[in-house]
Amino acid sequence: QVQLVESGGGLVQPGGSLRLSCAASGGFLHNYAISWFRQVPGKGREGVLCISKHGDATAFSDSVKGRFTISRDNAKNTSYLQMNMLKPEDTAVYYCNAVRLRVGGSYNYWGPGTQVTVSS
Repeated sequence: QVQLVESGGGLVQPGGSLRLSCAASGGFLHNYAISWFRQVPGKGREGVLCISKHGDATAFSDSVKGRFTISRDNAKNTSYLQMNMLKPEDTAVYYCNAVRLRVGGSYNYWGPGTQVTVSS
């Protein structure tokens, strides 16, 4: 059973930066694809970025291209979401997700989320 914990959220002014971390325990992240999602009250969870276990990154949302970067450090069992040029519309709870395929299904784990608020 993999446990994920996000950290690094907080209050930041528009144009500022934050780096979120997703630390895993109980398993090795190098076997998993890692994604970051975000959610605002009253809306569904939105995919932000994904990084494969081989390190290939994919953006789910055009709104973050050129501003957000996903990375992973398998030695530290951690993934990162670097967020630059933040906008008020980036305000959300950010979640880390780890997925690994298995015969007949997949292993799918979520962290509890970390709040990011972009406001002056």
